[in-house]
Amino acid sequence: METWYYPLRHHNYRIFVALTLAGSGGVWMQRLAQDWLVLQLTGSPAAVGLAVALQFLPMLVVGPISGVLVDLFPKRRILLVCQSVAAVLAAGLAVWNATGGRDVWIVYASCIALGVTSAIDGPARQVFVNEVVGDAGLPAAIGLNSAMGQLGAMAGPALAGVVIAQAGPAAAFAANAVIGLAVLVMIVAIRPGELHHSSELPGPPTARRGQVLAGLHFVRARPPLLVTMLLAGLLGAFGMNGPVVLAAFADRVWHSGPAGFGLFNTVSALGALAGALLATRIKRFGRKGIVASAGLFGLTQLLAALMPTQESFVVMLVLVGFMTLMFLTSAATTVQLEAGVNVRGRVLALYFPLLLGGHALGGLLAGWLTEGFGVRTGLVVTGALGMMSAAVIGFLLWKYSRRRNRGELPAI
Repeated sequence: METWYYPLRHHNYRIFVALTLAGSGGVWMQRLAQDWLVLQLTGSPAAVGLAVALQFLPMLVVGPISGVLVDLFPKRRILLVCQSVAAVLAAGLAVWNATGGRDVWIVYASCIALGVTSAIDGPARQVFVNEVVGDAGLPAAIGLNSAMGQLGAMAGPALAGVVIAQAGPAAAFAANAVIGLAVLVMIVAIRPGELHHSSELPGPPTARRGQVLAGLHFVRARPPLLVTMLLAGLLGAFGMNGPVVLAAFADRVWHSGPAGFGLFNTVSALGALAGALLATRIKRFGRKGIVASAGLFGLTQLLAALMPTQESFVVMLVLVGFMTLMFLTSAATTVQLEAGVNVRGRVLALYFPLLLGGHALGGLLAGWLTEGFGVRTGLVVTGALGMMSAAVIGFLLWKYSRRRNRGELPAI
């Protein structure tokens, strides 16, 4: 009987899980350090929202093309190139900030470069799971890998908050550069001879002209998959606004500075760890479970905004982190398992732009709401919008299911 830890029997997968956690944590550590540095340089939450947008908007442009690259070229080589670029960016910002750099456009340029790199690295990292474990234990491998990636996304900002509080943004950039080098070593340690490559070839160049659209056609033919991905985009816009919101709460509501910022991210990561572990134990989450976790994700954010004390706010952040990982892990696992192996890269190249592109727009929205209406109001509004999104998508899935049961729709 397959268990969530079954894929860990593979040497390559054990290394891959570790590099996924470290690599994801490093990227998000870089993102948060950039956001905090922008806040220091400008004093404006709206400017932080712009930084968040610049980190994720490249996904909307590069994402579809990156899916073709992932499906056609060796994933291990793509990961080596992307991780090398990320390490150089981190080291460059560390030196620049440590030597007194103050031009905010330098940080913005780094945000864009990291966004382009992540647009290629994300789908490659997810699809590489197939080659690492093969068909045996693939659902558990995808679930565990998705959980580790999302956990890194929560743990990275927590670590960044602690480092920034103790030594400043330059130290956080330097720490990420070291993490990047460690990830490169782990990628090199993966044994190429033990990888499982697909037996199907990409085809001649004349057959590749429509490959950018292949993922889109695949998703459009499967409405439940399409609306699941749409829900991820909506929750990315209305829920994944931690860098803006938590920085604003630490700075303007509780007046706890970088130390509070680090604390808020740390407790969110603890909740995320619990959510990741639970999500990997659920073999089939189902559409209802995905929608329910999305609604609870928005609800916990709304309740966090209303907490009267910093202590109660911290407790609610644990629940926010928990529901974040429950939703993201279940959604990512469902999308990957429903995508065919030979179009999985292109499908994920649509999923990640939706999720993280929504996050980019959400950063702008959260920054605007926080700047114009106050920190608490901004989080209440985005939490309510998240709940409304879950309700609408849940209704669409229910309506589709009823039509299928009545025989009004053809089988896919």
